[in-house]
Amino acid sequence: MSYKIHLEKKGIRALGIAESFHTNSMKKSVLAGVVIRSDLIIDKFTFGSVTLRGDDATDIILDMYLSLKRSDINVIILGGSIISLYNMVDINQIGLATELPIISVTFEKSHGLEETIKHHFTKERRNKLKTYSKLGNRDKIFLKTGHSVFIRSHGIDLVTSKQVLDKFTIQGAIPEPIRLAKLLARARNDLISR
Repeated sequence: MSYKIHLEKKGIRALGIAESFHTNSMKKSVLAGVVIRSDLIIDKFTFGSVTLRGDDATDIILDMYLSLKRSDINVIILGGSIISLYNMVDINQIGLATELPIISVTFEKSHGLEETIKHHFTKERRNKLKTYSKLGNRDKIFLKTGHSVFIRSHGIDLVTSKQVLDKFTIQGAIPEPIRLAKLLARARNDLISR
């Protein structure tokens, strides 16, 4: 399944979602979502809280999307699909539920997490490994800035994913929706931690 994105429009909208750990309890991670246009106008933001080592990331991200009550979001850009100490995001489920293309972006090369998951989990191991294998492989793409990122996607091909990320990346490797969501998550985390 592939969704159409009108890249020729000046202001396509992305929902960027990123996390920041609660430093006080270490049981939850703050998620922030920001709706931003490709001409860098911020439209709205939302927050969520995800369990470290849990399995609630997909549901929380869907709740955050629904809380925005927006029908004009064109793409969701996630700061990773494995967050909050192996709380894995099912990007296919989010894509099917929202009927939007999903791009999950990470920045470092990895040879896989199977052994790490086996080391950190006992009774949840089988479920975590199954969920991890459903994520599939990441693809490396080079941005117009000269930096590379690794992506997983739903409902969007590699060429269009690169075009979307190029539209939202001003400098370096971090697309603005993720960068701003990360800043919001950290600010929210700082408030909670006081």
